[in-house]
Amino acid sequence: MKIITLTLLITILTMTTSDAQTGKYATVNGLRMYYEIHGTGSPLVLIHGGGSTLHTTFGRIIPYLAKTHRVIGVELQAHGHSGDRDAPESFQQDADDVAALLKHLNIAKADIFGFSNGGQTAMEIGMRHPTLVNKLIVASAFYKKDGAPAGFWEGIVHAKFSDMPQVYKDEFLKINNNPAALMNMFTKDSQRMQTFKDWKAEDLQKIKAPVLVLIGDHDLPTPEHAVEMYRLFEKGHLAILPGSHGSYMGEIMTSNPNLEILQYFVAVLNEFLG
Repeated sequence: MKIITLTLLITILTMTTSDAQTGKYATVNGLRMYYEIHGTGSPLVLIHGGGSTLHTTFGRIIPYLAKTHRVIGVELQAHGHSGDRDAPESFQQDADDVAALLKHLNIAKADIFGFSNGGQTAMEIGMRHPTLVNKLIVASAFYKKDGAPAGFWEGIVHAKFSDMPQVYKDEFLKINNNPAALMNMFTKDSQRMQTFKDWKAEDLQKIKAPVLVLIGDHDLPTPEHAVEMYRLFEKGHLAILPGSHGSYMGEIMTSNPNLEILQYFVAVLNEFLG
């Protein structure tokens, strides 16, 4: 067991260097969009969280997921390697960009996995592009403001660049050594959340694909909200795992990820995806 765990740890620590050679770009809806493809099998799209990149959100689990899926990891407008457009960010536009990328790649149907803000984008894909979706995984996301504590929204209203976790700043600048681009991403992400409006229950009920709602038991969205969400989906499933916002999947803010939890998380995903 110790040998297996050490091997997995080495894979996680070394993957960033090798993955740097796998990135590609596609022009979608006027945006130069970055993406990576790993592994083979049925397509699984990964959509990162706000202020993040593909690898800050998913870097520690891509090697696991790529064992059983053709993983298509994207970076959205103004994030990471991707370009920007002269327009605010929106979950609807992000959904349309991912849909256009899949069309570019000649992928008619895929599983969609979105984390945090990426979860909101995943739900928009389910509503706006239902024929593209096989199954949805909505991780650590909410559909209305009361799904997160009031303190979160108070912080959003007064968001300052100095509040942004340093690791996100560092990782962005490793990819794009342009402080103005980093500030632009922060500003657009902040504005999107400052103007966030609740979705209606009937919006979620329009999604007919199977949906796994997944959070940590000490996450930003509350467990009560996760239960409420999953009951709105016609084919809803629910998983609440030990951990905080993304720690169950080794998101980069998790300084010492538990490898057994990561493996269990991937097993939950694979059981749902079938």
